[in-house]
Amino acid sequence: MRSPTLRQEWFGNVRGDLLSGLVVALALIPEAIAFSIIAGVDPSVGLYASFCIAVVIAFTGGRPGMISAATGAMALVMVTLVRDHGLQYLLAATLLTGVLQIVAGALKLGALMRFVSRSVITGFVNALAILIFMAQIPELIGVPALVYPMVALGLAIIYGLPWLGRRTFPGVGLVLLVIGLALTFGSMDARLLYPVAIVGLGAAAVLFRWTRNLVIPAPLVAIVLLTGLALYFGAVVPTVGDKGALPDSLPVFLFPDVPLTLETLWIILPVSATLTVVGLLESLLTAQIVDDLTDTPSNKNRECAGQGVANIAAGFLGGMAGCAMIGQSVINVKSGGRGRLSCLVAGVVLLMLVVFAGPWVATIPMAALVAVMIMVSIGTFSWSSIQQLRTHPGTSSIVMLGTVIVTVATHDLAKGVLTGVLLSALFFARKVSRVLHVGSHAHAEGTARTYMVTGQVFFASAERFVSAFDVREALERVTIDVSAAHFWDLSAVGALDKVVLKFRREGAQVEIVGLDAASATMVDRLGVHDKPDAERLMGGH
Repeated sequence: MRSPTLRQEWFGNVRGDLLSGLVVALALIPEAIAFSIIAGVDPSVGLYASFCIAVVIAFTGGRPGMISAATGAMALVMVTLVRDHGLQYLLAATLLTGVLQIVAGALKLGALMRFVSRSVITGFVNALAILIFMAQIPELIGVPALVYPMVALGLAIIYGLPWLGRRTFPGVGLVLLVIGLALTFGSMDARLLYPVAIVGLGAAAVLFRWTRNLVIPAPLVAIVLLTGLALYFGAVVPTVGDKGALPDSLPVFLFPDVPLTLETLWIILPVSATLTVVGLLESLLTAQIVDDLTDTPSNKNRECAGQGVANIAAGFLGGMAGCAMIGQSVINVKSGGRGRLSCLVAGVVLLMLVVFAGPWVATIPMAALVAVMIMVSIGTFSWSSIQQLRTHPGTSSIVMLGTVIVTVATHDLAKGVLTGVLLSALFFARKVSRVLHVGSHAHAEGTARTYMVTGQVFFASAERFVSAFDVREALERVTIDVSAAHFWDLSAVGALDKVVLKFRREGAQVEIVGLDAASATMVDRLGVHDKPDAERLMGGH
């Protein structure tokens, strides 16, 4: 498939990219703030990161139409570092993460994604969903009782509005209009802004009555509505402003204020390594999903390096590390976004909204963001994987569950993925080792026998290979035909040496035929059965 030109990537879908970029920018605000709070930093850190990463990756990434910003997967990795050492060490870790990702791109490690099985990916996504949900629990403990009905109302809006919109979208718009007008006429002070906003949302719902997709994101409707209700009724609940100051100016270049010592390196290196693995895994997974949705190719190695450049830029502008966002990328594609312009527009509009609307954003109740993150958690979890536990092979289910359990237990997505990959490799080796078959037939009145070996001989099947030969049989000549087999490693060569030498001890002449070129090279280099003093060499093999 031919790769698109630079002009096609940027200007091949201008109208669709502009509109989808606006939608994504609106949806990014609550998630960037919520992810900042998960990581334990001011909302400005996540907002600056989302702006910077989205803008930079639009130029450097390998997958047009994919959205990258601050994410929950990355935020979860940062919690301990921020708690123990503070924001400056997080910025330093972000820079190192970018460097490691550029190295990964240069080494073409994007190709390693093919070794991550579907079961591992499913486990990774499920564990991410569970951890995001668990991160909301502290926001629901020791809070005013009003928080709970607000969260419930937020979820009802988030799920109910799209459901109603697909059926009676004009009716939903009219309901919003009625609520907004009632609150507007009942307000006589500065709180008028929020009822007016509800009126605007209701009018927009009516105007977009023929739009198949929800043009105004339901999470944004929930946030505006809950914020307006909280202000109108003077509800005393935790707000975004309570978590830290929001930015009121453009980000500025800064270098992390940390000692440039080996001690600092050892503090940030484990976190940066984990961020690198998690970020690349989620980015490459998202790239594959967008490839499938758009039926277009992407450059995975360029994506690795591009994510690194974006994270370095974010670190220098006071933002935390980020990566591709599965949910936002799907929203972008389904809203018509296909090119790099959509990601650029999303980043620029996000910054404009935050800088010029910061005081309004500070009044958002935390209950609204908790509802949004619960929605993200529910939408991220692969619910079909539960039903598939009955139908999928047991080994696949074990890999998926192992990935989830280790990730949730350690709160380390990289360890969970590593566990899943290792389990997949072990099960694969066990399965392949069982494919080995050794048959034989006798001739020359029982004084000679030919063994036919079929399958793969390596460390997991070497013992089965040796046990398949009857070395006690009285034979003058033995032929081992390996034309349908392949020898992979030192264990396989050692097993062949052992069989040949055992037959020779019993007085039989042994001939090996059919070695393919790669196997022959390995046997010639590592084998000892045809070397002088083979018995002594075999003893130390």
